[in-house]
Amino acid sequence: MEINGAFDETFKPIVDSFEKQYELGLDIGSSLAVTCEGELVVDIWAGSRDKAQTLPWEEDTIVNVFSSTKNATSLCAFVLADRGQLDFFAPVSKYWPEFSQNGKEDVLVSHIMSHSAGLPGWDEPVSVTDIHDPDKIAALFETQKLWWEPGTAVGYHALSVGNLMGEIIKRISGRSVGNFFREEIAEPLNIDFHIGLADEHHSRVAEIHQPVETSPDQLFEMEEGSIISRVMSNGIMTAPDALTPEWRRAEVPAAGGHGNGRSIAESMALMANGGKYKGKRIFSEDIIKYALQEQIRGNDLVLVEPVRWGIGFGLPINNISWFGYLEEGACFWAGWGGSMSIADTKKKVSLGYSPCMMEEGAIGAARSQNLVRALADQLSKL
Repeated sequence: MEINGAFDETFKPIVDSFEKQYELGLDIGSSLAVTCEGELVVDIWAGSRDKAQTLPWEEDTIVNVFSSTKNATSLCAFVLADRGQLDFFAPVSKYWPEFSQNGKEDVLVSHIMSHSAGLPGWDEPVSVTDIHDPDKIAALFETQKLWWEPGTAVGYHALSVGNLMGEIIKRISGRSVGNFFREEIAEPLNIDFHIGLADEHHSRVAEIHQPVETSPDQLFEMEEGSIISRVMSNGIMTAPDALTPEWRRAEVPAAGGHGNGRSIAESMALMANGGKYKGKRIFSEDIIKYALQEQIRGNDLVLVEPVRWGIGFGLPINNISWFGYLEEGACFWAGWGGSMSIADTKKKVSLGYSPCMMEEGAIGAARSQNLVRALADQLSKL
């Protein structure tokens, strides 16, 4: 397998792990990047960008990274918070008055950003095409009742967190989350990450796919009427949905982002380097402390695994995934199928990884564990 791109020899063990995934048959096409102290020290790609393995993965290939998009959306919220326009501990209704209906007046922004708001899904039937319509989804949330008291339980708001935060960002800034990210982060830093992908870029999108096609609800054992059943049986997309032009164009702030290892790592370099990257300050170093302050931990009612959340970002905790390989000071999240978006604020390192062949598991499997173990080993030496 030919590895394209460049890397600093100090980080070769991570590159070796990346290459090993191809030898193990766990990868067919992907990109990986690492920044350290604001410099791009690994920027590599390999393999094919289509299921048939006929098209090479190229330097500018991008792919739908599913829930790694959540970190990009959180970065938008951190920009607004740093400007004093968003208070993480204020009621959502301060920015979105209509939201307070049906007992939601005490839901805080921090509850939403830590997946503890009690709104992980919808009571009304929702289709994938409805997810493309942020105004329709926002209207549903205005009248919906809570599924639990905010802050008392954690349950992954798989798609809903993006629509909730997207509406808050729009109410404050007057811009959609996709436009806000583009204008405030992507364009100033020349980062090739998109929440809502223009048609001109569709030709370079890799064909994300599963080796054996399954729907998200098949990843879990579900009892009828349970929280997980209610989330996974209503409004959840499948992998083929991501291949449609409509999905690519839509601004889906929890799962619709398109990028690659480089653009993910460069986005998370803001968290790793105190809000500054490429000589430009996007937000202050002080605001990053909120990402690292534990808001809730517990057995997730949807993922059915121990999780731990700061504001907008996952935090290290031991579970069956790679979350426990990282030390305090790290913040992260991952995408369904294996993309990863990680920052270590103490070592000033960020990592981005984007594959086109999805691995099993909602929060990663062997491939993710191998790559993050290599990262953790390297961080211990810095």
